[in-house]
Amino acid sequence: MKIQQHGPHLWQLTWLTAFNCFLVQEADGLTLIDAGLPNSIGGILKTARKIGQPITRVALTHAHGDHVGSLDQIYVRLPEVELAMSPRTAAFLRGEMDLLPDEPQAPLKGSFMRRQAKPGRLLIAGEKFGSLRVLAAPGHSPDQVAYFDERDGTLIAGDAWQTIGGLAVAGVRRWLFPFPAAATWHLPTAVATARALRDANPGRLAVGHGAVLEKPGPGGGGGGG
Repeated sequence: MKIQQHGPHLWQLTWLTAFNCFLVQEADGLTLIDAGLPNSIGGILKTARKIGQPITRVALTHAHGDHVGSLDQIYVRLPEVELAMSPRTAAFLRGEMDLLPDEPQAPLKGSFMRRQAKPGRLLIAGEKFGSLRVLAAPGHSPDQVAYFDERDGTLIAGDAWQTIGGLAVAGVRRWLFPFPAAATWHLPTAVATARALRDANPGRLAVGHGAVLEKPGPGGGGGGG
């Protein structure tokens, strides 16, 4: 596992050179964004100890297995944390895989995982979770949300983009790392999400796969945005 700090509030944890989750520093502790691959719990807890603050919140971007793999282990080890996710993510984690009538009726893709951990809070786009503003970000999956840190303009975008092999919207294949494209549910929705998210004018872009980008600029929809 590799650990990198970006700015005063963000730590990037990377496994197998390509799979990220993030710790965001708050006044009362750390918010873990996504639960990583299965059996990532040791590295997550080690990083929190290194930072010197407890993990007090966990927030998910979406229900794919590389983002919720260690969720139940975290739930057991840290039973007091506030676990938050979108209502759609909660449904997928319960194994409810039907699309809603107002969603594009495209086949679901990616490794959705059932998990036993129950959310203490269901997040709605526009509200805040700690210092993070919740933003709707469907396309890669129907349930995806992003988190915007209003203190410094960091956008934690899940798999709305990837940065391995060049910045690309989810669903646009980069041959160096084609897996996010293969796991994307609905490309037109993903492109629309990328356009909406870049309107937030992020000063830093953190994604599920690849390097964190500083000052990504207005062209952040790369490869289809």
